Amino acid sequence: MHTGPGRALTAVYGVFALSATARAGYQLIREFDVAPIAYTLSAFAAVIYIVATVCLVIGRRISHRIALAACGIEFIGVIVVGILSYTHPEDFAKPSVWSNFGSGYGFIPLILPLIGLWWLIRVGRRANRD
Repeated sequence: MHTGPGRALTAVYGVFALSATARAGYQLIREFDVAPIAYTLSAFAAVIYIVATVCLVIGRRISHRIALAACGIEFIGVIVVGILSYTHPEDFAKPSVWSNFGSGYGFIPLILPLIGLWWLIRVGRRANRD
């Protein structure tokens, strides 16, 4: 889990954990009344990124399962929030990390959990064979 692609994945999750946490913290403190739903979702996304990062760093069996769950929740969140940001734009006066399928972050929030799930499943299968 801690080889080339795993390290890169962990680094990207770490960057997203820091950036989403900083953005959500600022939004919640300074502008919460402008778009409470979007900013609460940004904070939730930050928590998911932190959990995934920590679990990828730990790399044990239980943390592997938690990382799988975090990536799954992240992917579902991006899809649901992405759809809602188009169907209910009034609730997303300001964008969250997952708004418009993560377009504000170059769609990385949409792609990252898929890569994370792929890597975690691949590493999990390899560990079960050994």
